[in-house]
Amino acid sequence: MTKVLVTGGSGKLGRAVLRDLVAHGYEVLNIDQQALSEPICPTVRIDLTNFGEVAAAILGGIDERKGPFDAVVHLAAIPAPGLAANARTFANNVTTSYNVFEACRLAGIKNVVFASSETVLGLPFDNPPPYAPVDEEYFPRPESAYSLGKLLDETMAAQYCRWDPSLRMVGLRFSNVMYPEDYKAFPKFDADPRSRKWNLWGYIDARDGAQAVRRAIQADFTGFEAFIIANADTVMSRSNISLLAEVFPNVEQKGNIATNSTLLSIEKAKRLLGYSPQFSWRNEV
Repeated sequence: MTKVLVTGGSGKLGRAVLRDLVAHGYEVLNIDQQALSEPICPTVRIDLTNFGEVAAAILGGIDERKGPFDAVVHLAAIPAPGLAANARTFANNVTTSYNVFEACRLAGIKNVVFASSETVLGLPFDNPPPYAPVDEEYFPRPESAYSLGKLLDETMAAQYCRWDPSLRMVGLRFSNVMYPEDYKAFPKFDADPRSRKWNLWGYIDARDGAQAVRRAIQADFTGFEAFIIANADTVMSRSNISLLAEVFPNVEQKGNIATNSTLLSIEKAKRLLGYSPQFSWRNEV
């Protein structure tokens, strides 16, 4: 595979994904409502809520930006709860995902990677998680319109794969995306562990998020799979045992929890995708 279409490549994670794919020899087209701030790859301005425009792009019907595409990476969305009215967030994100998935079906594209979210795990954990580290084994617990939309994205993907057993669709449940310049704020988190308890003190370096996307494109299974994508450590200097005892004292602790290891389990991503985080805020501050 050499030719990949990425939606939402102008966003925070998207820019890292584009850079990583180009650096690894892929021919990449970005489709987004916003232009790129740097010339990483060609961009076509698309309204992703408009099925005709999405289908034209994915089917290769845009002048000078022809397909066929070997894979599609769908990142475009209103990226978090609380940025727009709930109904707008839901309608935008679910419609956009359907448009991309259906256009891929029409184009015969068998390799689709999309951004799900850590929020489906039950964030912001006002109701404590069932156990820690959390993983993909329990049924999603959406607590917002944004998260509900992500669960519907995963559900749609599973049904598309049921319709077509040769299809692979991978939902990546990304943690809170960070760039190196964000890490200067991390040492302050220790003063108030509850300020970051909402996602069990997790994060994802954008470069490692991009690695996960590339490995998902390269995976060799079929069907739908969801993966938590986080870095190997937490945002805290304090130990996990101390944090859990203070903030989630009644939550079951599963397995051997290391001092600062992620409480958003990435074991499935390691096992099935070969994902291996390369970056840590501890090496940047």
